[in-house]
Amino acid sequence: MLDVTPAPHKLDRLIPFTGSARAEQLTDAVAASRPLLDGRTVWNVNSTAAGGGVAEMLAQLVAYGLGAGVDTRWLVFEGNPEFFALTKRLHNRLHGTAGDGGPLGVTEHELFLQTTRPEVEAILSRIQPGDLVIVHDPQPAGLCEAIANFGAVPIWRCHIGMDDPNPYTNEGWDFLQPYVSKAHAMVFSRGTYAPTWAAPEDVTVIAPALDPLSAKNAPMSAVAASAILGAIGVLDTDPTGANYMRDDGTTRTMTRRAIIVGDEPRPGSDAHLVVQVSRWDRLKDMPGVLSGFLSGVAPHHPQAHLALVGPSTVGVVDDPEGQQVLDDCTEIWHGLDEGLRGRVSLVSLPMDDAQENAAMVNAVQRHASVVAQKSLMEGFGLTVAEAMWKARPMVASMVGGISDQVVDGVTGSLLPDPADLDAFGAAVLALLADPQLAHDFGERGEQRVRDVFLPDRQLGQWVELLTRMAARMQRSTVG
Repeated sequence: MLDVTPAPHKLDRLIPFTGSARAEQLTDAVAASRPLLDGRTVWNVNSTAAGGGVAEMLAQLVAYGLGAGVDTRWLVFEGNPEFFALTKRLHNRLHGTAGDGGPLGVTEHELFLQTTRPEVEAILSRIQPGDLVIVHDPQPAGLCEAIANFGAVPIWRCHIGMDDPNPYTNEGWDFLQPYVSKAHAMVFSRGTYAPTWAAPEDVTVIAPALDPLSAKNAPMSAVAASAILGAIGVLDTDPTGANYMRDDGTTRTMTRRAIIVGDEPRPGSDAHLVVQVSRWDRLKDMPGVLSGFLSGVAPHHPQAHLALVGPSTVGVVDDPEGQQVLDDCTEIWHGLDEGLRGRVSLVSLPMDDAQENAAMVNAVQRHASVVAQKSLMEGFGLTVAEAMWKARPMVASMVGGISDQVVDGVTGSLLPDPADLDAFGAAVLALLADPQLAHDFGERGEQRVRDVFLPDRQLGQWVELLTRMAARMQRSTVG
């Protein structure tokens, strides 16, 4: 089990974005929690330190927790490829799909428990009775029982789910129930994701939020974004001035290049860039985005260029499907004629430095004319709010938490059927053809993120839940 320690972030750094009244409300909530939280450590356990939305959310939560004076820690659960193939299967089942079609039987439970046992020893050597331990997603779910028996408080945080469960979803929950039912509370991004057997009083809904000062979301000029895209090889632009701000406020120059499947020369700064930024995950439907662009956008808009952008598959250890999805997109690309190949780039961003990777994403999103998130299923999809924060118009699927972020016809276009490639192409083309509509969507999207998806809202909800769980633990100890 690995320890990850982000640098602390003071809460007052949010004031320029939230205003003083919202900042004071959060500060007061933290102060009120101290009698119950002081002397306890809040631990977070997940399965990767980089390469996915959960890791990014934890970097934010732990940093602000430390900055608020709460003893907040982050541990990474270690597994092997066989274990991560199983947990990816569970991930897909909870999203209502078969995934690799493999079983979830006795053998899989044995693998799950066998992988968990050494991690139990590792976490029990660190925590103390009375601590609060937030266990994220299926991978470390087997820790909950041991944490509870030790006298600490396990809270299971699930970032995935499905609004309308089907037999696949139920199969996933049946597998996980013996493990997550040992948690003292469960947290979901949407209330509809909770399984039917979860007691309502044990369920809390906390939607994710973005950090406006992280390397992925910090202010970046159009000139700097263009230079960064030139430096990493996405655009044929001058790389001079490819500088970005890191989380600690220091400025660095971009040093690494992306791995790109695409023809030379790269598109110039005048290209109308359509992008989707996501993991190379089947449920993100990168091949569908590519096909929809080729059939519905490229023939009608000669300046449009598609960039499918994901992390280097080497840097995402808990997602064994990533390379296959990238290979599928590459196969489609190789089958195109020369003219169309020049209109598409498959971009894998290096993961050697998480903040440099985040700054690359920042530049891609800020330069985009339209940002897509055509997921077939989605837990929350915070990349949507991240693009909206940069005032980019969205074309996204009406699935999962995306529906909580995009207001159809106000901040973007929602697709009722994610598999409808004609509708996807038409929605993208409409925004490329109407710059004023695109501008209005982007402007209203930025305001929606400011109102709903900044850290003070999420942090306040976590403070309330952790305080309530600490109070419950205190009462049971006294009793």
